Amino acid sequence: MSNRVCAVVVTYNRKALLHTCLTALLTQTRPVDTILVVDNASTDGTAQMLSEEFPDCQHLHLLTNVGGAGGFHEGIKSAYEQGFDWLWIMDDDGRPAPDCLQCLLAEHRPEAVIVPLQQDSKGRLYGVAKWQRRSIDATAEVVAQQQPVVGDFLFTFVGPLISRGVVERAGYPNRDFFICFDDYEYSLRVLSAGVQITVVPDALFFHDMGENARIVNFLGRRSIRSEIPAWKLYYGIRNPLYTLLRTRRNPLEVLLLCLVNTRLLLMDVAYGPDRSERVHLRLLGAWDGIRGKLGKRA
Repeated sequence: MSNRVCAVVVTYNRKALLHTCLTALLTQTRPVDTILVVDNASTDGTAQMLSEEFPDCQHLHLLTNVGGAGGFHEGIKSAYEQGFDWLWIMDDDGRPAPDCLQCLLAEHRPEAVIVPLQQDSKGRLYGVAKWQRRSIDATAEVVAQQQPVVGDFLFTFVGPLISRGVVERAGYPNRDFFICFDDYEYSLRVLSAGVQITVVPDALFFHDMGENARIVNFLGRRSIRSEIPAWKLYYGIRNPLYTLLRTRRNPLEVLLLCLVNTRLLLMDVAYGPDRSERVHLRLLGAWDGIRGKLGKRA
């Protein structure tokens, strides 16, 4: 295995963040062999910036915005068809530490997904989970080991290094998800294909979660409420529900997901400034998840 690496970066109208990400990729202690920028029909001058400042990057300009899921689908497909051994996947709003790729490749094997830890601007580590009827954060478990850990982990599309052997087994991300849960659905598919995930604590990917949060009191309990835009709520319920109904087929997992989202819906009613829209989109997402209607909707 020659270990040729293609970094796949999905972007949409965030050229300043993209510039930071590409600069970090170009200063890796183990250089990437190619950078492929998947441009979701940006209109902010991204194409001009790439042409002028990063002329050696491949630029896959999509005609329409197909979301993160569609962008990762197209990027992984293109890099795989070009024959690269490893696909390093990321959004435009993060940047790898200078030795991130070097640390990841130190754990290489023919069929593997090798994952860094994410670190936010306050120094907090996160980004690794396990599926126990739902996603459960497993970052502390990994950090405690102080060495690479192999297991049935879930990963996000923020810095995982995926071998072409895994793509041959698991295929491409589901482009019809548009955004949300496409990475976890792909993780579950990879695990179902018999591939375990390696997490490398020494490999860091700097990335903020990107959503504001505030503490509220609900039914006598303090809760952290994430202020995500209303339109994202649609995909946040539709895609997990679709996955559990058609892939997992576990009634208990479906019930748990519905209970969690019912609680979130009640919190929307209690605290949401745009409560009617948020409730409508949650219910529409649940309905479309049940009947299997995917694609860009909200």
